[in-house]
Amino acid sequence: MWFFARDPVRDFPFELSPDPPEGSPPGPWVLHRGRKKATGSPVSIFVYDVKPGAEEQTQVAKAAFKRLKTLRHPNILAYIDGLETEKCLHVVTEAVTPLGMYLKERVEAGGLKEQELSWGLHQIVKALSFLVNDCSLIHNNICMAAVFVDRAGEWKLGGLDYMYSAQGNGGAPPNKGIPELEQYDPPELADNSGRAVREKWSADMWRLGCLIWEVFNGPLPRAAALRNPGKIPKSLVPHYCELVGANPKLRPNPARFLQNCQAPGGFMNNRFVETNLFLEEIQIKEPVEKQKFFQELSKSLDSFPEDFCRHKVLPQLLTAFEFGSAGAVVLTPLFKVGKFLSAEEYQQKIIPVVVKMFSSTDRAMRIRLLQQMEQFIQYLDEPTVNTQIFPHVVHGFLDTNPAIREQTVKSMLLLAPKLNEANLNVELMKHFARLQAKDEQGPIRCNTTVCLGKIGSYLNASTRHRVLTSAFSRATKDPFPPSRAAGVLGFAATHNLYSMNDCAHKILPVLCSLTLDPEKSVRDQAFKAIRSFLSKLETVSEDPTQLAEVEKDVHAVSSPGMGGAAASWAGWAVTGVSSLTSKLIRAHPTAMPAETNVPQRPVPEGHPVPPPNPVPATPTTSSHWETQEEEKDTAEDSSTVDKWDDEDWGSLEEAESVLAQQDNWSAKGQANQTVQVSHTDHKSLESDWSSWEAEGSWDQGWQEPNSPEPPPEGTRLASEYNWGSTEPNDKGDPFAALSIRSSTQPRPDSDSWSEDHWEGLETESRSLFPPPGQAKAELARKKREERRREMEAKRAEKKASKGPMKLGARKLD
Repeated sequence: MWFFARDPVRDFPFELSPDPPEGSPPGPWVLHRGRKKATGSPVSIFVYDVKPGAEEQTQVAKAAFKRLKTLRHPNILAYIDGLETEKCLHVVTEAVTPLGMYLKERVEAGGLKEQELSWGLHQIVKALSFLVNDCSLIHNNICMAAVFVDRAGEWKLGGLDYMYSAQGNGGAPPNKGIPELEQYDPPELADNSGRAVREKWSADMWRLGCLIWEVFNGPLPRAAALRNPGKIPKSLVPHYCELVGANPKLRPNPARFLQNCQAPGGFMNNRFVETNLFLEEIQIKEPVEKQKFFQELSKSLDSFPEDFCRHKVLPQLLTAFEFGSAGAVVLTPLFKVGKFLSAEEYQQKIIPVVVKMFSSTDRAMRIRLLQQMEQFIQYLDEPTVNTQIFPHVVHGFLDTNPAIREQTVKSMLLLAPKLNEANLNVELMKHFARLQAKDEQGPIRCNTTVCLGKIGSYLNASTRHRVLTSAFSRATKDPFPPSRAAGVLGFAATHNLYSMNDCAHKILPVLCSLTLDPEKSVRDQAFKAIRSFLSKLETVSEDPTQLAEVEKDVHAVSSPGMGGAAASWAGWAVTGVSSLTSKLIRAHPTAMPAETNVPQRPVPEGHPVPPPNPVPATPTTSSHWETQEEEKDTAEDSSTVDKWDDEDWGSLEEAESVLAQQDNWSAKGQANQTVQVSHTDHKSLESDWSSWEAEGSWDQGWQEPNSPEPPPEGTRLASEYNWGSTEPNDKGDPFAALSIRSSTQPRPDSDSWSEDHWEGLETESRSLFPPPGQAKAELARKKREERRREMEAKRAEKKASKGPMKLGARKLD
């Protein structure tokens, strides 16, 4: 039986890259790229081949192997694994690049910034301080060849081959025997008399001065070149001169050198160094300090190196979210760093965190996610959106905070292309119907209409036919003027999705009614839309063969590019509303959303009249609301909507303005509780939301008008009634019975809009007579005046009955 010896190199869990070595620095080691066999993760492998007759070099290499294996410090090359055989030594470390090669590559790519060099030197000095002050070790090999840079741009100290103990118990310093390394030795080492008084760190600090000179000026030709600082920054020159001074006793300790460079105005006193120092100690920082740090971090990331952001800042941000209490403040820097990642890296590192964040109940986090969705939506696939994100996002439609609802509506513009059939055409449409019909915030209703117009091309043909006409018609009856303008613009933006029959019988009648709108901006948009639709109808009328071409998109499959076919005239249709609403929100942050002065909706016959609302001073009437809204918004509305030719639909509103308005939304919502107009069938917001399927659904609410019911049995026709006779009628007046019957039960709805009573408001706003809400308010005012007069008369009568009291008279029992 044969036994084969196992090859330790073959069984080693790491393998060398076939690429040529990265470098052969002065010394016994050769640096190779490598990877871990199991995971493929990159590593660096230092290889030393044992040669006969080089026992002293072999001992130096083995000593370096041992030192690197036992020393652990963030600024010293990290040891991962090693292999020692009779023929070779393998030392596996984190993936690094020699400093000389790294500087050359960065210079070719555009050069290193001074802040990067300051942090790199800070790390080397800190490692040197650890060795000298904590371990009592002399590195004895500080030079360019002993410094390496990892993928994050962090400088690591290596080259531990010639290290020895500062206490002298390890024998004499090892003999280098390499001229390239001996040129970095301080001049006092040439004095064999031993009279030179020096500190244990003196030699290493001299070599540190040589390293600083090489970083800024290139390879050191000879020791005499140190007298000329060259390109060394002025803020560093005084400290550099201390390092290369002739008197070794005056060379500073590494720790003191760091303090001097970090003083105000010092070379290492900058934002980049401060950020790195905070990240190193972030685990022991207070939550308040972390919050402040992450809030200020976004401003600095643009000036930081890309590799540093990807490999050092990003892991800290992910850790802070996963295990810390940083919360929503990490989102802004997180997405900013995400721009430096490839699509694959983004999917692996950012998307899992984003998906987890959407399930959070923290409102600040939810609204920041919605605001910044544009930065990560491209990396989300459709299954993730439909199963893990959309179910959480839709909760925002039912949030009590108007800012959340508004931002949720706007986010649908980005999510709609990735939603499946059920979520887009059923679930989302139900929520939009409920918001447009029941939401008490006018701007939210307006933005819902705007968003629907923008995503209309993604809907399937049956949903478009059922929803769009009814939705925009409903918007034209909204008491909030920008919502009515949004309805008109929605019709025009989706003009290619309607048949000629719908244009003539459904859309134009609605638009024509808006030509008498109280708001001039709405009237102007209505006239433009009417002219556009009439132009289409006239084109088909003149050449019926073009009907198929004009209606080609009506029954087409949903497509995001559908609306672009008629961009030449549809461009104006989507302008103005978004910027108009944004201006209204910014101009009236407290008065706009709650609609304190919204006119009362008319009460159908047979419904009890609601009691008058408590008001602070004067009653709030429909005419008062219209006058106030006209005074507030005329300048902005006209200036914005009239410039539809120059504007673009754009983003619905700048995301950053919403957070600033959250307090205004909430405070105003509480203040409006005392003056908000009540309704006969008013319910709590929660009950409204629970019943939206029955009340706000577009499927049920947007149907064709019902046919009138037949008259009650026994009712005579008008021709059979004796209109002119004065004889008494024993049977009584049949119309009186109808009146009684109508007072006990509500009239059947004449159309589908009666549940929202917006048709009544539309009629009132167009009528020359005062609206019923105003008449009722006037009647209530008269009643209060009569009541006040009665009370004053009673008080006067009571006072007169007692008679006047005489001055000085004593009241007797």
